[in-house]
Amino acid sequence: MMKKTLLVIGILLIVFVLSIYISTKSSESEVGKEILVNLDNVKDFNFRAIDSVEIIPSDLYRASEFKEIVQGEHYRATWSTAVKVPVLYLDTLRGGVNIIEEGGGKQTHSLKIEDKQGIILTLRSITKDPSPLISEPVSALGLENVVIDGISAQHPFGASAVAELANALDILHTKPKMVFLPRQSKLNEFNEKFGNRLFWLEYETEGDVNWTPFKNVKELADTDNLQKLRREYKDKVDIDHHALVRARLFDIIIGDWDRHAKQWGWVIKEHSDNRFRAIPIPGDRDNAFFDVDGLMPTIISNKMVKPKLRPFNEDIDYLPGLTQKFDRYFLQHTPREIFVSEANYIKEKLTDEVIDRALKTWPKPIYNLDGKDIGFKIKKRRDNLVRYAKEFHEAIINKGHIREPLAGSEDEDFEFDLLTCFHCNGHNSIN
Repeated sequence: MMKKTLLVIGILLIVFVLSIYISTKSSESEVGKEILVNLDNVKDFNFRAIDSVEIIPSDLYRASEFKEIVQGEHYRATWSTAVKVPVLYLDTLRGGVNIIEEGGGKQTHSLKIEDKQGIILTLRSITKDPSPLISEPVSALGLENVVIDGISAQHPFGASAVAELANALDILHTKPKMVFLPRQSKLNEFNEKFGNRLFWLEYETEGDVNWTPFKNVKELADTDNLQKLRREYKDKVDIDHHALVRARLFDIIIGDWDRHAKQWGWVIKEHSDNRFRAIPIPGDRDNAFFDVDGLMPTIISNKMVKPKLRPFNEDIDYLPGLTQKFDRYFLQHTPREIFVSEANYIKEKLTDEVIDRALKTWPKPIYNLDGKDIGFKIKKRRDNLVRYAKEFHEAIINKGHIREPLAGSEDEDFEFDLLTCFHCNGHNSIN
């Protein structure tokens, strides 16, 4: 009897494992496909004759009920919902812009463009290319879909709502606007990769020409160049600690868990006697409202497995996982009082009405799918923010100084004290 019971259990386990394998196995790996609604002959269509298109961000994430149980429901319905977005031509944007270079990270295709005033903007793809993340073992097993499917946990419209929320808190953002970029002569060799696709059009977080509301700006710098400025002028270069803590607590509220140093720019304000103050510009909001559900994602996001991959739930289960090397580098010597005061500021300004209004800037079908649930989670996190702020400060202190370069600074030959924390090579000036 015992042997039969064990045999049945063994067979059920094999069937379960095979079912999971079948649900995750894919026959091909591809970049997300946008679908234009009511436009069959896209290749020959004159998009200059219209000012907007109806488009589905991606059709890659449709799934059976079983697959949703195993790999998560995520934002699959949102990715496959049609929305109306404006059409963009480079020769008419801001009086005409020029392409500077192709950029992008591991998953995002992007183009840097420059207007006639020298202001740099970026076109960042909303659909992602997961191929750089697919390892040989994953490919050999035919499980590319595990990686591809994980992108459905990202909210395709998250960046615009985040910008609206940031406005209420006086946090800088890149002013993202969703646009459709048709194939066009000005794209030249980039037509194949970038033509007829959906993008965020937003300001770049670095450049010589200032687009922010601040005056007396020397430049917009990435973190690497801010470190170089600190090396040259030492204690005459400081950061706005209140602004950075506020921005990081905001990240915690919206569940943006991927905030490494390359995702930040800095407004370098120049004062008298060659003194500089750096104000943070958060960029790249792909992982705001990151949804984790389903059997496999829940296991992977466990704090004992992948502590940095924190799900966007109403409560934060493991705050040290949201603590970045970036935080330890810039905020190691920032007083606890600043964390508490900024948490209280956010609680005061980020009212229920502000949250609801920001989410209702989404197209109505998108708000109907996700607005109420995301709004509820934001409000719950906001209500507990003072406690989270204290825990966040404690986690930074407990982890101590970093011992390796920040992302983007790996090739720089910084001395050890500048490598380990921003205020270690000069007077510890905290505002």
